[in-house]
Amino acid sequence: MENKPTETLKERTARGLFWSALNNGAMQLLNIVIGVFLARLLSASDYGLVGMLAVFTALAGALQESGFTSALTNLKRPTSNDYNAVFWFSVLVSCVSYGLLFFSAPLIAGFFQHPELTQLSRFLFISLFFSAIGTAPNAYVFKNMIVKEVTILRVSSLCFSGIVGVVLALKGYAYWSLAWQQVTFIAVMNVGRFFLINWRPTLHIDFRPIRRMFAFSYKILLTTIVNVFSQNILTFIFARLYPVATVGNFTQAFKWQTMASGLVTGTISQVAQPILVEVNNDRDRQVSVFRKLLRFTSFLAFPAMFALAMVSHEFIVILLSEKWLDSIPMLRLLAIGGAFLPFYAIYQNLIISRGKSAIYLWCTLCLIALQVLSILVFHAEGMLFIVRIYTFLVISWLLVWQYFAWRAIGVKLHHVLKDVFPYLLLSALVMFGVYWVTQSIENLLLLLFVRLSLAFTLYLILLRLMGAKMLNECLGYLKKKRK
Repeated sequence: MENKPTETLKERTARGLFWSALNNGAMQLLNIVIGVFLARLLSASDYGLVGMLAVFTALAGALQESGFTSALTNLKRPTSNDYNAVFWFSVLVSCVSYGLLFFSAPLIAGFFQHPELTQLSRFLFISLFFSAIGTAPNAYVFKNMIVKEVTILRVSSLCFSGIVGVVLALKGYAYWSLAWQQVTFIAVMNVGRFFLINWRPTLHIDFRPIRRMFAFSYKILLTTIVNVFSQNILTFIFARLYPVATVGNFTQAFKWQTMASGLVTGTISQVAQPILVEVNNDRDRQVSVFRKLLRFTSFLAFPAMFALAMVSHEFIVILLSEKWLDSIPMLRLLAIGGAFLPFYAIYQNLIISRGKSAIYLWCTLCLIALQVLSILVFHAEGMLFIVRIYTFLVISWLLVWQYFAWRAIGVKLHHVLKDVFPYLLLSALVMFGVYWVTQSIENLLLLLFVRLSLAFTLYLILLRLMGAKMLNECLGYLKKKRK
């Protein structure tokens, strides 16, 4: 299942991006379908309760992974013993983590002042065991860019877990249906990875590879922990400051923004680090690959996320119903900020590929410190005001990452703007123009269809007229795939 030795780097990158885009596209489409069913069946409070626990699950998951996926990927030729050490380390950490969280469940429930969180958290944290056994196989498929098979596995896992969640919601299990969906997806996904690879764990446990990799991986671990807090800090603090239904509205908006931006971020993340590592010894070539990833990300992220901001009202009302109206203003803001989130994946993977995990750590740590400070200072202004500040920080902090990218490989800001700005400007003008022209349409379903179809048609036509090389390359690759 290794990559064919005759494949060039360009061919591997194109193949990886194609299957990664198909993977994430299928996942997000299924997530939309499942999310619509569940949002109509469940209440904002149900989402709020599960959202309160997200930071604990993510934090424990980060501890058991401990940055070893990136560490194994950075190794030129990781051995079976390397993978085996990571497997047993993850299992050990998951057992300890679950034990601590199990006995801490009453404290968590007391902190949020919701007694039902005790049993809910103890069940939801069972997913840690399944995540643990999948850490090493995930590193294997990531290192070897086994994207096609992972696509099939992820889609199948989501279909099965989605059916479980919807059936339970129909039977009136409320927030338990969300918990069962999450645990089922993680279980099927991580067990299924073993069917994609030839490697299997053994009882010969040797933790020496862990010690060798830990000097690199612990910085990734710390950064991942910081990222977990960064991604969940709003929900976590909002849960203490606002009613659970309000938290649920934010969770709903944040979920849809994450799904949309995750389509691009996931596509890039699955190929960025392996490719950047491969060209690490050729600085000019790495700059070329980095800039091409920027252009590809701009080509996808700006139209997708600006379109979501444009149709957020009709999207929420038609698909989720009017009970989620309060989530619309937050979704608009988060979607604009989400257009810039995929670029973080490129910058971060560049820094990691250069072995600068300390920069990755401190750059992320400073961002979350600013976010927490902003919340503490301005929380009295209301949730929407905090979301505005969060969006501003997400966009502006990319300048800090750009500085470190320039220090690492010499890529200049004006070159980055040359790659990114045309797609940003074109997307913004198209979405604003379509929004203004279609305001007179009163039927929401027709409005949603017209806005999306008109916006993306106009975007592609203008790119074609401008002779955009990225569009031509994507169309060329698709034509090649059909032959």
